[in-house]
Amino acid sequence: MKYLAILSLLFFSSCKSSNTDDNTLIIKNKKLNIEIADTNKKREQGLMNRASLPKDDAMLFIFDRESVLSFWMKNTLIPLSIAYINKDCAIIDIQQMQPADKNDLNPKTYPSKAPALYALETNINWYKNNNIKVGDKITIDSKKVNICNLKK
Repeated sequence: MKYLAILSLLFFSSCKSSNTDDNTLIIKNKKLNIEIADTNKKREQGLMNRASLPKDDAMLFIFDRESVLSFWMKNTLIPLSIAYINKDCAIIDIQQMQPADKNDLNPKTYPSKAPALYALETNINWYKNNNIKVGDKITIDSKKVNICNLKK
């Protein structure tokens, strides 16, 4: 029994605590560890009910087709910035989003200014603090997705 406890401890201590699964997104030499939301269930959950987001972590939402995307901050506890990204991997819009009041039955929405295929949520002002602007392109180094890839 003692050995089982030690093996369990070793296993859990070696597991990564991050949900990013070795996915890195790069914009103008700035790196973000990304969690990918590429299913309806993951997109619906997003960053809801999280008390914090590590400084250089983000969530990348991947959609099946380009369209005007709209996000809200229902059940989201931390302020976020969102970048909408088109099929060419270029940022087309950046917005600052504040948590909705928990009693608000009709929370504010944040629609993209043009059709987008991806949305990237970060801590509030991450884009501003890293001099990331509309028109900048993203690249992704990921074992899970094959989009906006780094040239190898």
